[in-house]
Amino acid sequence: MSSISSITTAHAPQHDMIDLLVIGGGVNGCGIARDAAGRGASVMLVEQDDLAGHTSSASTKLIHGGLRYLEYYEFRLVREALIERDRLLKIAPHIIWPMRFVLPHSKLLRPAWLLRLGLFIYDHLAPNMTLPRTRAVRLQQSSVGAGLKPEYTKGFIYSDGWVQDSRLVALNAMDAASLGADINTRTRLIGATRQATYWEATLEDTETGARRTIKARTLVNAAGPWVAKLLHRTLAVSGNKQVRMVKGSHIVVPRQFDGPQAYILQNPDKRIIFAIPYENDYTLIGTTDIPWTQDPGHVEISGEEITYLCDSFNRYFSKSVSPADVKWTYAGVRPLYDDAAANASAVTRDYVLDLNTDGGAPVLSIFGGKITTYRKLAEHALEKLAPVLSAVSSPGWTASRPLPGGDFQSREFDKLLARLRAKAPYLDKKTAWRLARNYGTRAFDIAGRAAADLGQDFGGGLSEREVDYLMDHEWARTAQDVLWRRSKLGLVLDQAQVTRLDAYMTHRRTAPSVSHVA
Repeated sequence: MSSISSITTAHAPQHDMIDLLVIGGGVNGCGIARDAAGRGASVMLVEQDDLAGHTSSASTKLIHGGLRYLEYYEFRLVREALIERDRLLKIAPHIIWPMRFVLPHSKLLRPAWLLRLGLFIYDHLAPNMTLPRTRAVRLQQSSVGAGLKPEYTKGFIYSDGWVQDSRLVALNAMDAASLGADINTRTRLIGATRQATYWEATLEDTETGARRTIKARTLVNAAGPWVAKLLHRTLAVSGNKQVRMVKGSHIVVPRQFDGPQAYILQNPDKRIIFAIPYENDYTLIGTTDIPWTQDPGHVEISGEEITYLCDSFNRYFSKSVSPADVKWTYAGVRPLYDDAAANASAVTRDYVLDLNTDGGAPVLSIFGGKITTYRKLAEHALEKLAPVLSAVSSPGWTASRPLPGGDFQSREFDKLLARLRAKAPYLDKKTAWRLARNYGTRAFDIAGRAAADLGQDFGGGLSEREVDYLMDHEWARTAQDVLWRRSKLGLVLDQAQVTRLDAYMTHRRTAPSVSHVA
């Protein structure tokens, strides 16, 4: 396996004026930056925090069509998402993989015929689906029903996908950088002046306070929960489109059931909750839908939400969970397009692209969207910009190009893992699996040498060499970046280990001379 170069400014746009300034380092912003750079445009992306620092690392981590959206007649969105599900499984088989979902039937809620109809539509709404289709199951006669309460006798099993959401963002940013994009984390747009043919934008380093000014022919406002605020206040662009912020919270508990399957659980309030195998030793339960009007940068789960999620799980499973079992929680704000729906759960998950050219250079704002459709959203965004920005007028190309580390077939993952273990026999089974799942073929850049080359062990199989890789290639700057966004090793490291990791990263970041991963 060939090694890759460290993050540098060698690929940064070297023009007095760039084609595209993308504001926001979530999945939509990084997807747009990647697509535009691959079409030959000069691109800069700025993110005020870390990549995937907010909404894009707080999802339920599913690549799915959205079965429940059929109840709201979102057929176009579900069809597009199902098509994208298959595409993403092919271009990122290391971080996205198929998962079977068990839907127990409750006699008190939706009738079985309605579930069967919805699942039939789900299986056939998009052509040439590759995942196994739905089948009915007698829960008490199947291993997938082993942990469920005895009153649940019938159910259905259908297919969707699982994704390491924040890694998806980092890989899109990596590919964008390899194609020439200039990716800047901890950088905030603090103001922009609109001219006839370009924007003059002022950027601020959020760590040092240093400022610089650049010129861009077009702005893409992919600021997520801040999209409307940035458009109307920072850019002083008028418009009537707004975001509807909805808080979604999750809990992580010790593993509650055996097997690789996940569960989709219907609640009396007609919401659904997922219970999903997580990081081998845990179960992820979520999500909630709570209207949110406060600062989207500081979001936490409430005690009521924890109880709600525990109760939702306990309604179906014989082995109950309580708030005392919760090992970790996370919450994020979904910036949905405000379609005036009365119920937060009914707000559309579709996206709206708002192009404004009034009085000068264009700005494209992204309202809504879901992680599954980020790639298609990026294509649509550039199609919308093509008439006003010739640099992005070439055809879309991202449907088949693997993301970094994804240059293998999904069915070949076990072979990839075996090759990694043969190349690095010093790795324990769990660490080898984690490296293969996080990095795919790029895992050999981390663990393809002698054990001594890995440097110190920070705990949980996290080596100095892996940390260096993440700092050099994936914009990681703090222990939190590594432990909760580039991985989920925050679940296993203790506070002393976290402190030691943070000290190492701080020293490496601030030392006069740093050695990079070869």
